[in-house]
Amino acid sequence: MDTDEGPRVGLLLREWRRRRGLSQLDLALRAGSSTRHLSYVENGRARPGREMVLRLAEHLDIPLRDRNGLLLAAGYAPAYRESPLDSERMTMVRSAVKVMLTGHEPFPAVAIDRIWNIVASNDAMNLLLGVVPPHLTESGGNVMRLILHPEGLASRCLNFAQVRAHALGRLKHQVNTTGHRDLRELYEEVSGYPDPPDLDSDLGPVDPTGIVVPLRIRTPLGDMAFLSAIATFGAPADVTLSELAVESFFPMDDQTDTLLRALAGRR
Repeated sequence: MDTDEGPRVGLLLREWRRRRGLSQLDLALRAGSSTRHLSYVENGRARPGREMVLRLAEHLDIPLRDRNGLLLAAGYAPAYRESPLDSERMTMVRSAVKVMLTGHEPFPAVAIDRIWNIVASNDAMNLLLGVVPPHLTESGGNVMRLILHPEGLASRCLNFAQVRAHALGRLKHQVNTTGHRDLRELYEEVSGYPDPPDLDSDLGPVDPTGIVVPLRIRTPLGDMAFLSAIATFGAPADVTLSELAVESFFPMDDQTDTLLRALAGRR
């Protein structure tokens, strides 16, 4: 039976399917459905059941936040809670993040949300956060702004052209795969920042979708070089947890390792 919700959820499912580059036949085969039924759902001629919405969302690799949106569009209650990080329900998550951050000392590490806002950091991260103006670290700061703003780490980055291309490529990839407006607005903001003067112009090879990026930066202790890796939580059942990640910085050379260990010893 046709419903007001049918066309809404159908349009959303079609948009996600096209974003993933799948045909109706591809998705129907993966989800154990028929192409005809999927076509009816997308055209608003049929209302999908709750389980079908969740099954299609799973095969489309849709973020939990957007799965809730699909369920609401189909006339069902959300399946996933969104718990504030400082809530009692997230006590174990906060403890796990703290262990990850402190365990990574004497090397920098930060916990970030889905739009790259910093929600927690370790002591070693102060080496990087402490060299940027306060207005860039208010409420924790945002990794993309810290890296790309001309008053931020960009002014100290020794391979800024490469880092900028990588950061913007990664952010653009997120925009294309999720369609989230806040990510698009962040991309439009940081991609419009002017380049700091007198920095490198050699782009070099970059993998925009990779999880490791070289960062060569001038610090008060001396020049340092880092590799960055991002870790996420497995099998999340909460929207907040699904969007939480920890970015850890590893020394690329002996000098960086020695300087960071010496700094930790002084602390």
